[in-house]
Amino acid sequence: MDLGKGLGHLTYSTLVHPGDNWDEMWSSLTTYVPKVKARVAPHERFGVSLRLSSKSAQTLVNSAPQREKLKKFLGDNDMYLYTVNAFPYGDFKGGTVKEQVYEPDWRSQERMQYTMDVATVLADVAPADISPSIQSAPLGFKPRVTDSAIVASYTDHVIRVAAHLVDLRERTGRTVTLALEPEPFCFLETTDETIDYFTQHLYAGAAAEKLARLAHLPISEAHIALRTHVGIVFDICHQAVEFENIPQSLQKLVDAGIPIFKLQEAAALHIPVVTQPIVDTLKRYAKTIYLTQTIQKRNDRLTRFLNLEDAFAAWDKDKQPCEWRTHFHVPVFLDDLGPFRTTRFAIEEALRFHKAKPLSRQLEIETYTWDMLPDDLKTGDITDYVCRELEWVRGQLV
Repeated sequence: MDLGKGLGHLTYSTLVHPGDNWDEMWSSLTTYVPKVKARVAPHERFGVSLRLSSKSAQTLVNSAPQREKLKKFLGDNDMYLYTVNAFPYGDFKGGTVKEQVYEPDWRSQERMQYTMDVATVLADVAPADISPSIQSAPLGFKPRVTDSAIVASYTDHVIRVAAHLVDLRERTGRTVTLALEPEPFCFLETTDETIDYFTQHLYAGAAAEKLARLAHLPISEAHIALRTHVGIVFDICHQAVEFENIPQSLQKLVDAGIPIFKLQEAAALHIPVVTQPIVDTLKRYAKTIYLTQTIQKRNDRLTRFLNLEDAFAAWDKDKQPCEWRTHFHVPVFLDDLGPFRTTRFAIEEALRFHKAKPLSRQLEIETYTWDMLPDDLKTGDITDYVCRELEWVRGQLV
């Protein structure tokens, strides 16, 4: 839904629903999203964030009838598509995901083609008044980035996707954007690392020259095209886990001229003071199919753990006072979880910044861990839960 006053469009990520193939995603889309719209936007158009796996993207790009069916459903229900989550390439629900969520990474032809397929679908299905975005992985899992050739491969494939986006714009008139999403333990992790990569690689002269050759553009236009089509998703949860000052990070991105194509509202677990009883309670959150990247702050020093279990092991060896933040998405409207807290404060800071200086035309709530939450954190059914999140975020802005 369009919040007006330049504040952008707000929706929630359908990554929370089953959707590992197109049949599952179609069932989730038609089952849940109309119920949410009826509650939060009964008399206005409602924006949709669609989760498309590689299999789903292939189904849609190869089937005009399926795309027409999707367009008809959206039109009949007063909905519009403005963003696709193309981060998880394969299955995301059911089996263990962990660090495999980043594979295949951006050095691969598979990731590049998948992203191009999603772009082609968006150019056909999104309405003419929207510049839709593709949310994608932070290039790769940091421990697997072992030399500069891998980084060069990342950049080459992103530029080739940018050339495809330029071509789509010329042929269809639609401006589709690619938004890379920094995340703990990934090549794009902190805001400073992200700015460095964009300025030193993606927005550098060599990148513009390559795009100019691929897209048959003057170099001056290629520089503009890169900034038009390639930017980031700023997931507030991820950067809060990194102990970043959120307003400062946002201002750095503004100053660097890196577009935030999507501002993502998500909250993480926050343990201001780690104690043994809290560690014992946290163990139920560690039983998940997803990574639980945890960053510890002790005496102003940050220590990174890939999963909560690694943080527990470190705590068993050294129980000096410390603070933890854990990448486990919890409802954005909650601040107090009893024995510990959440990083909702970071969302509030980001939304105040956005309200004063709008950062993005696209906002999205991404709490995909409904099925992993302890029962005492679930409020009603999934529709109740999603609507409460949407109403809370809208209430911060409108």
